[in-house]
Amino acid sequence: MSIKLYCFGESGHSYKAALALELGGTAWEPVFVDFFSGTTRGEAFRSDVNEMGECPVLVDGDLTLSQSGVIQQYLSDTYGKFGGKTQEEAREILRWQLWDNHKLSSNAGLCRFLMNFLPEDKRPQEVIAFLQGRLKAAYAILDKHLEGRNWIVGDGLTNADLTCCSYLYYPEPFGFERAEWPNIDAWLSRLSAQPGWKAPYDLMPGNPSDRA
Repeated sequence: MSIKLYCFGESGHSYKAALALELGGTAWEPVFVDFFSGTTRGEAFRSDVNEMGECPVLVDGDLTLSQSGVIQQYLSDTYGKFGGKTQEEAREILRWQLWDNHKLSSNAGLCRFLMNFLPEDKRPQEVIAFLQGRLKAAYAILDKHLEGRNWIVGDGLTNADLTCCSYLYYPEPFGFERAEWPNIDAWLSRLSAQPGWKAPYDLMPGNPSDRA
């Protein structure tokens, strides 16, 4: 029986888990969650799938997990991929996962939502500008760290990369221009050249065009 991942294409957090599954060569199937119709706010989803009302959710037999970092760690523990080669690397991967969740993905996801998925007259421009300022600082940290490196931790692809890249492949504008960050740009190109890589809307069901 293949692993199931409750997800939707617009979700960068879902993309982190989906990429770990796909690039790891793990048998899995997506279960579409209609986030924009309020599915995750419903009692059925919160009682039967995830009490936190979030995606992604991984189901492997009798095991159900939420939170992308926990899912990635489970996959590394189970299949031995992307978790680092030493305890030191594993700790460093976790450090970047936590940094991403607090400084990069959280702000990128919110900024992208406000700029693209709200009606134009309801977009809070001051909030967007504030988030873009925080994101610019995060991009600078990541770009500097990647100088002279192929990957965020160690000499190979890890969950640190699969976490930090998650929102940076989306086509909708949210203030990220790859050309302005040459080390990030080169890193994203290396990652997308990996066998099995797919862009978010190709890897998971759900696309803004479905609601157009």
